[in-house]
Amino acid sequence: MTSGPVRVSVFGKTDLGLAREHNEDAFLVADLSARNASLQPEIRDHVVGPKGSLFLVADGMGGAAAGELASQMAADLIYTHLSTVWATDDESSDERFAYRMREAVELANHRIHEYAREHPELRGMGTTATVAGVYGAALWLAQIGDSRAYLARGGEVIQLTKDQSLMQRLVDAGEMTEEEAEQSERRNIILQALGPDPRVKVDLTHQALERGDTLIICSDGLSGQVRREEIGELITEYPEPAELCTALINLANSRGGPDNITVVVARLEGEGLPESGGAGDVGYQRYRLPETAAPTGERVVVRKTLELASPSAPGDEAGLEPEPTPPQTAPAPPAAPADEAPAPSEPARARGPGSMLVAIALILLAMLLVYAATR
Repeated sequence: MTSGPVRVSVFGKTDLGLAREHNEDAFLVADLSARNASLQPEIRDHVVGPKGSLFLVADGMGGAAAGELASQMAADLIYTHLSTVWATDDESSDERFAYRMREAVELANHRIHEYAREHPELRGMGTTATVAGVYGAALWLAQIGDSRAYLARGGEVIQLTKDQSLMQRLVDAGEMTEEEAEQSERRNIILQALGPDPRVKVDLTHQALERGDTLIICSDGLSGQVRREEIGELITEYPEPAELCTALINLANSRGGPDNITVVVARLEGEGLPESGGAGDVGYQRYRLPETAAPTGERVVVRKTLELASPSAPGDEAGLEPEPTPPQTAPAPPAAPADEAPAPSEPARARGPGSMLVAIALILLAMLLVYAATR
C-alpha cells in the first residue's frame, strides 16, 4: 500500500454514435471501499480506499437486446463480485486483488454463457470487457476482447492492453503493420469475448502509477476513429475528465460515429503516488499470478485454457484457476450505472464472436502463417 492518499478524478460517458439505432455499450465507475458505483460527486472525485477503485468498459454484441444485456450483465456481475467477495476478503495484497479481478471476469463469463443457454433467443450474446482496478499505487487490468485502456504520462499516450483480435495476432506475427491492420476489413474480428464460450483466458496486466497519470478506457467506437496521439492532444486541451470525455466522443462523431462510443477518464494525483519520471516504463506488462494468490481453503482446479495462437506467448500457460460456482437461477438484467446520457442498445453487428467465428479466424491465421513461411 502507499504512504499517502491516492486521489482519483473520474468521469464516464456513453454515446449512441451516428449510425446505430441502439447502444450496446456499458461502463462502470466504482469505489470498492465505499461499495458505491455511480457518477455522484463523491465518486467523481474520491480518495482510493483500502479496497481500491474499479473502472470498466464493456461493448456488447449479438443483437439489440442480447448485446445490451451482455454488456450490462458483465458490468454488474464483476462489480458485485468485487464489492462483496473482495471487499470482505481478510487478506489485502496486490496478488489477492489481481486474483479477485480475474475471478470476477471468469465468473461473469460463466454466468452470461449460462444465461444465453437458458434463453435460446439470446444465443450468441457476448461482450468485450476492459476492467481496470486501482489498488495502492498500481493499476491492474483484466482484458477480454478489443475495448482498450491507455495511459497518458509525460505528454505521451501509450496503449496498456492488447486487442484479442485476428489483426493483432497478425501484427504480433509480423505479417501486417499496425497501419494496415487499422485499415483492414477484418479489423473487427475478435477472438474472445465474455459469453459465447464456457471459458475464457483473461489477459491480466499491471502498471505502476505516477502522479499526474491519466487513464483512458474506451470501446472500439472511440479507438477505431481517434488515434492515441490525438487523445494526447485533447488531454492537454481538456484536463478535466468530464470535458475530455465529451471532446473525445465529439471527435469520433465528427468522423461519422459508425459505432457506439464509450469512454471513462480517470486522473490520478496525491502523495501516495511518486512524482512522474516519464513514460519510459509505461506499456503492456503481463502479470502471472502466483499459485499462492488463491485463498487457502478455496477449491481450485487446473484446467486447460483456450489457445488462440499456435505458439504460446510467455506467461500464457494454464494456471490455477477457481472453479466457478454454477448459478442457481438466471441473473436478472441489472440496473445500469448512472451516466450522462444513457441510450438503448443497437442491432447485431458483424464482429459477433463464438466458436464458429473463432474457428474461421484461426483457419485464416494458419493460412497466412503458412503462406508467410513459404514465401
